[in-house]
Amino acid sequence: MEHKSSSSGKPKAAELDAPLHTIGFEFEDLSAQKVSGNLHLTQKCCQPFKVLHGGVSAMISESLASIGAHIACGYKRVAGIQLSINHLKAAVIGDFIHAEATPLIVGKSIQVWDVRLWKIDPSNSQNRTLIATSRVTLKSNTPVPDNAKDAGDKLKKHAKL
Repeated sequence: MEHKSSSSGKPKAAELDAPLHTIGFEFEDLSAQKVSGNLHLTQKCCQPFKVLHGGVSAMISESLASIGAHIACGYKRVAGIQLSINHLKAAVIGDFIHAEATPLIVGKSIQVWDVRLWKIDPSNSQNRTLIATSRVTLKSNTPVPDNAKDAGDKLKKHAKL
């Protein structure tokens, strides 16, 4: 898996999403049409049976959808209001995960995003197994509070508009 960094050499996730950065997630695509990235599974993101924790899958889903929705609405405030996730197959410590969020509906005040997580064969990235699907509904286009006016600045630096 390729390491994607910002121009400062710092991983994009460190600037864009602290919880995802903490578990080692690395962003790939950042646009209003697709937000994606990769994760090498370590103990940090697995439950005691050494499989990917369902809460981590949910966190990835809501984070990617929120970032995409934030870009799609012109960097106004977004908030997740519903998350539904189906865990289809297990991923274990050592596996590589690819996650991708795409919009289903981008309305004036509501957005719905589809997120999929795949287990990737490191020797052939075309060989992948769907492990989770989710749908994230977000309220968008609400005013950004004064104490968070710079919330979109780092994302604007990396996003493809």
